[in-house]
Amino acid sequence: MQFAPQTQILILNAAILAVAYLGIFPSLSEKTLARIMTVDLVLSVLAVGVAGALFWGRGLSFDMLLFSTNWAVFSIVTLMIMEAPLFYLFAKKHGISLTGEDR
Repeated sequence: MQFAPQTQILILNAAILAVAYLGIFPSLSEKTLARIMTVDLVLSVLAVGVAGALFWGRGLSFDMLLFSTNWAVFSIVTLMIMEAPLFYLFAKKHGISLTGEDR
């Protein structure tokens, strides 16, 4: 079964976020904002890299409801939108201050 390109990126982002928030982040010995942001940067680069491997040079347009864009912007924006509530809930549960001062 072949999924639409937008769906492929959304599934990729969801899979990476599931691994991050169900496996990697809970297993960190120190759950600080800086530590989570560092791991998140690596995972974000992974998500964009895989999307790039799939769609670079194919000239596809990705619909963002209000505008159309390329695969890179679609991947980054949808990853941020999907991750925001997960990060907020994780930070709240583990007492991670969003100002950088951890409890």
